[in-house]
Amino acid sequence: MLLAGELQAMSLAWPGSGQALWWLQLLSLAALATGLLHAPTARSAAWRGFVFATAWLAGTFWWLFISMHTYGGLPAPLAVLAVLALAAFLGAYYAIAAWGFVRLRPMQPAWAALVFAACWTLAELARGTLWTGFPWGAAGYAHVDGPLAALPRWVGVYGAGAVAAWLAMLLAQMLATPARRALRWAAPLVLTAGAVAGLGVWQQRALTEGDAQALAEGRPVLDVALLQGNIPQDVKFEPGEGIALSLNWYGRQLLQPAAPLVVAPETAIPLLPRQLPEGYLDAVTAPYRYQEAGTGAHAALVGMPLGDEEQGYANAVVGWQPGAGSSYRYDKHHLVPFGEFIPPLFHWFVRMMHIPLGDFARGAVAQPPMLWQGERLAPNICYEDLFGEELGARFADPAKAPTVFVNISNIGWFGDSPAIDQHLHISRMRSLEFERPMLRATNTGATVAIDHRGVVTHQLPAFERGVLLATTQGREHLTPYARWVAAAGLWPLGLLCAAVLALAGWLLRRSK
Repeated sequence: MLLAGELQAMSLAWPGSGQALWWLQLLSLAALATGLLHAPTARSAAWRGFVFATAWLAGTFWWLFISMHTYGGLPAPLAVLAVLALAAFLGAYYAIAAWGFVRLRPMQPAWAALVFAACWTLAELARGTLWTGFPWGAAGYAHVDGPLAALPRWVGVYGAGAVAAWLAMLLAQMLATPARRALRWAAPLVLTAGAVAGLGVWQQRALTEGDAQALAEGRPVLDVALLQGNIPQDVKFEPGEGIALSLNWYGRQLLQPAAPLVVAPETAIPLLPRQLPEGYLDAVTAPYRYQEAGTGAHAALVGMPLGDEEQGYANAVVGWQPGAGSSYRYDKHHLVPFGEFIPPLFHWFVRMMHIPLGDFARGAVAQPPMLWQGERLAPNICYEDLFGEELGARFADPAKAPTVFVNISNIGWFGDSPAIDQHLHISRMRSLEFERPMLRATNTGATVAIDHRGVVTHQLPAFERGVLLATTQGREHLTPYARWVAAAGLWPLGLLCAAVLALAGWLLRRSK
């Protein structure tokens, strides 16, 4: 189970290439399914699920050690213990799922696969929502490419993960079946393949129609400049060299905009407005505020902290566009525990680290987008794009729904680790779910432009200082996932899984 869990982690971003390997995710999950099929008791199944999940999760976000030890100053043994403790805590959801599967497992193979998929998905949903949620590395993210990439527009990342779990259990049972009985697996596998293929054809038709509509409407292509300062994380917030480097480099790029829209990453300006050198903010925003709208005008979205002790501090995006004094503001809603807010009873833990600005105020869930050149630009900060249901809340009113997502991040906290590639796959998944382009401006990588099909069209090399010139074009149509998640959040998927387990329990009691 340890090896299978580690392979599950590697399927999300294979070392050396950063690619997500959908087939490896299925095989490693099938190894867990095989272990559960052969578990002598529900308790032993729970232990196998726990070992698999803890290895998978620790192997997925081991880079938290870098932020806590290298940049936070936490002693290495405590940092290792903290990562393992988090992985074990989250792994408990999957232990419960494994226990529940063995207790409810029916004899009919396809029905057993459905019960496993329901148990697995409820564990994923619990991990992604309870205690503020931390769904980083959900199994569905391995399917940004491959045959299941057609599913997110309908059922989101969790739905794609549910289908993967169904297939993994079918595979495990098929391998455990004598060859002479292999035909019994033909029907569920053929039906699944046919359904996925049909949804893929439907998706391509919808994308083609959307492209034709954008062309017929004469929707303009937006030129953008995405800034990647590559400011070393160990000096980024230090008075003197680090702060001066940030202010000087980003200031020069803002004073001489390379495209009609300029996007700078999270905390590109690392100081509160009142802490900035006198006249700095007025100078760097003048090219955007003091101009007339129209051809040749420019706008900017810049990450910087805002607020004061009375009103609270916010990790924010500030936007400027034509019109003296005009500005746009987005405050981060989904804050990072220990990095941006301190959970109750854990102030002692945060005091052991040296991470600045550790207790922010929370913004609203569905804040309005910034209107620019016919597009509705919807910012999200750092790992906020991990929570598709929260981005989906912005689609409740189609007339105000985002046409382009803009993610600004400072993933430099995690060094040269798989976190960069994992986060890129997360952003691509959001583009697949909502069929919206995603612009990403980061401190160290991955600074990219993703189109509405989830394809990376422009990318800067990681850990290089530079400006990425790219183009994007928004979309107006709503995917089925956008419609139902805006109306009801993740509840429909959770209730469906709960109904499957309730039916399995009823059938089990009836058979006895």
